[in-house]
Amino acid sequence: MNTVGPGQERAAAPPPSGAARSPARGHRAGQGRRPVLIAAAVAAATLALPPQLDSSQLSVYILLGLSAMVAVGLTLLMGYAGQVSIGQGAFYAIGAYAAALLGTHDVPPLLALAAAPLAAAACAAVIGGPLLRLRGHQLAFATIAVQLILISLLGEWEWAGGSIGVSGIPLLSIGGFEFDEDLHYAYLTWAAVVLVVLAAHNITASRVGRALRALATSETAASASGVPVTGYKVAVFTLAAAFAGLAGGIFAFYIGYIAPHSFPVLLSVEYLVMVVVGGLGSLWGALLGAAAITLLVQVLGDLATMPGMPATAPVIFSYAVYATLLILVVLFLPRGLVSVPSRATRLLRGGRT
Repeated sequence: MNTVGPGQERAAAPPPSGAARSPARGHRAGQGRRPVLIAAAVAAATLALPPQLDSSQLSVYILLGLSAMVAVGLTLLMGYAGQVSIGQGAFYAIGAYAAALLGTHDVPPLLALAAAPLAAAACAAVIGGPLLRLRGHQLAFATIAVQLILISLLGEWEWAGGSIGVSGIPLLSIGGFEFDEDLHYAYLTWAAVVLVVLAAHNITASRVGRALRALATSETAASASGVPVTGYKVAVFTLAAAFAGLAGGIFAFYIGYIAPHSFPVLLSVEYLVMVVVGGLGSLWGALLGAAAITLLVQVLGDLATMPGMPATAPVIFSYAVYATLLILVVLFLPRGLVSVPSRATRLLRGGRT
């Protein structure tokens, strides 16, 4: 005799083949696949685009990738950890000088490039402790001061080329393959961007990322929850510097010549504008902001160098446009350009209802 009740039969019976998942679970699965599909599409476009560009466009494409690396590190520092920095150009310069000086002193180019992020990270670790005791605008001013001091010292240090800079930087080579074309540097740069974005994504998706968000919300509350506030602040400051140093190292080998005037304070302002315009606290926003501002810089450069323009026009145009952009974004797009698609979708849905 079958002693199992009807309810027990239903519980023990296997689900019918082809049984549909719940709508909520299917929706979540679709949402989980969407970033992967977007990343795959962006990666495919990144690989397919360089051969289609001419030399000037390819140069802009490389500079865009270098800016993207710095912006990703800065969005970790500002958007996730809540620490303001307007001096990332200093670590970009440290990486560039480390790679250039080692490369011109018979160090294998690949080792010289590997030393670039390490040198920038080491400098950030040394100054990060005392510097990050400051907060808000005080920290911002201190980071600007770091860059100004560095530029002044580089102009005075003869071993670093002084005001003349470092020339004769050899071509980058890896395993006997020389990077002697812009196309090679384009692929190298964007391969580095992929590594930087993956590293940043893994951090933000981990327990460390949650701790950084807590730190940005309230350092007191984060400390009470067991987060080592000082250690995390120095760590993310060092990591952001390493990303900037790697970009600077590639820049030195790509350009073949660097000098103190290659790293003005305006460069750090550009990086700040990139992450704010793109969207603080978003890796996609950092990439989007880097693309938007890099292209804007080229347009402003073309306008400022038109016949009849004064010599100071490029700088004046840049500061004026950056200030205007920051005001407009803070007022109308506080989450940056990365929020535009979701805002547009909500508006469209509101219009249909």
